Order: sequence, then structure tokens, then C-alpha cells
Amino acid sequence: MQIKHNSYSLLAILISATLGVPSMSAAKSATDKDAITIYSSAQPGSISPNSYRPVPGQHNRNYNVPGYAVVKSTQTHNIKKGLNRLEVDDVAALLDPTTVSFRSLTDPSAHVLEQNYQFDLVSQQKLLQRYLGKVITVEQVQGNDINKIEGELISATGGLVLKDSRGNIHSINNYSNIKFPQLPGGLRTKPTLLWDLNANKPGKHDIELSYQTEGMTWWSDYNLIYSEEDACKLDLSAWVSIINQSGASFEDAKLKLVAGDVNRVKNQSSPRPEVMYSRAEAMADSSGFQEKAFFEYHLYTLGRPATLPDNSTKQLELFPSVSDISCKKELVFDASSQYAYGGLNTNQSYGRNTQSDVNVYLRFNNNEENNMGMPLPAGRIRVNQKDSDGSLEFIGEDIIDHTPKDEDVLIKMGNAFDIKGERTQTDYHVNTKARTMSESFEITLRNHKPEDAKVVIRETLYRWSQWKIGRKSHDFTKQDSRHIHFDVEVPANGEVTVNYTVNYSW
Repeated sequence: MQIKHNSYSLLAILISATLGVPSMSAAKSATDKDAITIYSSAQPGSISPNSYRPVPGQHNRNYNVPGYAVVKSTQTHNIKKGLNRLEVDDVAALLDPTTVSFRSLTDPSAHVLEQNYQFDLVSQQKLLQRYLGKVITVEQVQGNDINKIEGELISATGGLVLKDSRGNIHSINNYSNIKFPQLPGGLRTKPTLLWDLNANKPGKHDIELSYQTEGMTWWSDYNLIYSEEDACKLDLSAWVSIINQSGASFEDAKLKLVAGDVNRVKNQSSPRPEVMYSRAEAMADSSGFQEKAFFEYHLYTLGRPATLPDNSTKQLELFPSVSDISCKKELVFDASSQYAYGGLNTNQSYGRNTQSDVNVYLRFNNNEENNMGMPLPAGRIRVNQKDSDGSLEFIGEDIIDHTPKDEDVLIKMGNAFDIKGERTQTDYHVNTKARTMSESFEITLRNHKPEDAKVVIRETLYRWSQWKIGRKSHDFTKQDSRHIHFDVEVPANGEVTVNYTVNYSW
């Protein structure tokens, strides 16, 4: 039998219950303050704000949010001299009780003797299970009237079974409300820390509580506006997104973000916090993020209080928008990168013929001369271009890695529509006795544009680690131990052919 009831049933249960939980300490002072430091283990660009959107009607916490936070709360409690039972019920539902730290700023000698974390929160099913064998009242709507059935709860599996005072058995599948005489012990409406502590000084104590909690993370996003009217220019804005599904809301809290790879034990799901950076000049405004060195990391503190409601996603500006960034559009033909180096490879068919698109990139230097000069955290970067009618049109996006100042930022935009390329093996010889191998390629680029195009041909030398370029039709530059570049200009409505031979020895 399926239980059917309306959506306000649980609320009615809580309102109807008499919450007879004894108070063990005075309420917190209204001047209590929270400080939150958030870490992220998310891969850059891997999170959509909708990925962790709460499902209406579901109250289960999401333990898979890729990140965690350290929460520090300063509270004021009335404490008597000697043994005390102190109750704190405004903590996160996903806190790790092994990370809880207690410190009395008023009486440093005060210490916790025993700690209990009670997270068995009240729910309709838990109340029903606790009231098996006890008397409850069930209400049913019958037309304009409400029928009340009072009796001992015999079963709550698949429906309700009650035995009234006359011994009659009632099987109930549909009901509008249940009334309980009181909330059973051990069930709470909020996650609660219970401390047995000893204090030498009576009176008001300023207490510092800190702990780690799951269910929180952050990531960075960048938005670029591209213009090529006079020259390649960019306008950049940067944002931080924060998810809070920890089971607690934080109002007017001091917000911090840690930059660096903070090691964490593998049994928790946040081994690699990502990096949060910004430029000191851009953060001169006290309301924005301000950076400072902290151990071997960087610590970024928001200059104004932040409110992070539970089950919410919040966006904050990482640094003020930057305009007039000089950039360069690059065309790259990279047909050989799909063939990976895996040791000596003498298979002639490996990488013999390849057709591929010409990739389009935007590049800009992250230095002060280019109105930048700030370390950029890894994240998703989206590019829009203004059309002739003034509207912004999306033209591509990419993921950038952590980029220090004075380094280039390279954004892969997509593939060129009017430029195509082909790579063909034209000759191949291997002499296993002499331990030599040679291979020749012909690379053809065809440009269907009405203007010339500069293209970088990127070649991966994947057969062996010891190589030397022999015959070649164009000059090249060695990029590293595996790659060479040919910079060529393809004429308008024309084509260009590059030939080269690579000799391997082992």
C-alpha cells in the first residue's frame, strides 16, 4: 500500500509536535560572526550551476559536490563555572566531526571533555518509526469535514495501521495530517553539536568554533568580447561561482578562497583544491578580493561580507573588468598530434595519411603592458564578438590552465571554415640492422578566403626520441623534443605545399 498525502503534511507534523527539548545553554549572541574558506577539487570548466541544483521536495544532502570548506564561527554563550552542557545547533549538516575545534577566548583553560554530533534529523518516517506502539492522531479530509482517528500505531510500512481504544483496527492510506504528542528524544530539527565542557570562569564566553564541511565548492569563469575592427582586441571580465549545499546558511560571513594545491587525505573527495588568483592593482577596492601570500599558497579575502544561503549558487566578481587587451588570431594545422609517442614505432601505416581541419586560436599576453599582469586561475573562458547590429554573438570557448602573469593565454576557438589541410606520407624506409628509419611527408593547405592567411603547421615526431630533420621545403622552428613548427603563408584562393624528411636513429 502506498502512502498518499499532501505536500504540507511534514510541516503540519512539525507544527503539531510539542518540541520538548531542554535548553542546555543560552542562545548565541546577535553579534556572532562566521568566516568561511572554500576549496575546490573540481576540474576547470567541469561544473554547470545546474549540476547541483536542489530537486524540489528532496532534502537529501549532496555528498558529491567537488569541494569543501573550513568554517570558523565566533559565538557568545553563557557558561557557568565547572561542568557545562553546551549545545550548538547552527552547524553545517555535512560537517566532519573529527575536524571540530573549540576554543574559549574568554577562558583559555576551558576545554571540551566530550563531544557528540547529533544529525538524526526529524522526518515523517522517523517520527512514525519512533511512535510504533504509541498513540497518535491521524486526520483525513472528507468533503468539508476533517475526520480524526486516534489510536496506537501498529504499523507504518506501506501505510498506517492504528488500533483505537475499542480495539478496532484502522488501515489508512490517505491522510492530510498526523499529530504527535511530542518530539521523541534523539531527533532534532537541525544538526547539533553537544559539548560537555569544563570552565573556570562563569559568565559570557566568546567561543571560537571551527570545522570542515563538505557540500561547498567554487570555480572561475571568464567572459571575453572580441573585436577586430582596427586590430585584435579583447575585453575581459572574470567571475567566481560558489555552491553551498552544506546544510547551513551563512549570513554576512567573511569569505576566503585558498590558492594552491592543499593536500588532503584520499578518503575525502577533495584532494586537489584549485587556485584562485587576482591582480593586486585590480583589488585595490576594499570591497573586492584581496590577495596575500599564505604558507606556500595564496589567500584571497573578499573585502565585504558575503551571504551564502544553503542550496544556492552565488556569483562574485573576481576582479574589475579589463578593456583593450591586445590579442592575435592564430591558425594552426595540427594533423599529427593524434599520434602519440609510445616508444620506438616502425609500423609504416602509423600516421600515413591524415586530413584535418585548421584550428583557430586567440592568444594574448598576460602582462601589465597589455592591461593584464594578474595570475589567472584555471577555468572556462567564453568568447563573444559584436555583430554589425550591435548584438553579441558567441564564437567559442575553451578551458585555460593556471596562468601566471607575463605568460601567454591561448584559447582554442574552433575550426576555420575556408581553410583545409591534408598530410600524406610520401616515403618511408627502415633499417633495423643499422637502427635507422626515415620518413617523408607532404602537407598541403588550401585557402578559399579572398585574402592571404598565415598558418602554423605543427608536426609531432612520434616514432622515436632521437631525430633530425633532413630535406625540407620550408624553414622550421624546434618547439621541444617532440614538435616542430612551419610558419607558412597561404595565398588567397590558393594553396601551399610543405615537404620534409625526418631521420630517426636508435
